[in-house]
Amino acid sequence: MIDWNKVNKEDSILISQIVKRTAKSITINTLSLFMDISACHINNPLRLKDLLEAKDGDFWHDVTGISSHIDRESGQLKDCFSPRYSK
Repeated sequence: MIDWNKVNKEDSILISQIVKRTAKSITINTLSLFMDISACHINNPLRLKDLLEAKDGDFWHDVTGISSHIDRESGQLKDCFSPRYSK
């Protein structure tokens, strides 16, 4: 089970900005992506500010990788995926 209370206000703002950056380039379900990144961050802390400011290749690696490999019930990443911007 994912403890959503572990995402603080500052993290939520950064995650929202990451989602907005993503939505500028592709059509996405913004709520799903917000929840995917949040769940990942809860279980595998991310350097959110660095991810937001990352070069396109690194940014897309992490955002699409998280979205593709997140277990939405546990919040754990599957298939040995590791974001480049993990803490």
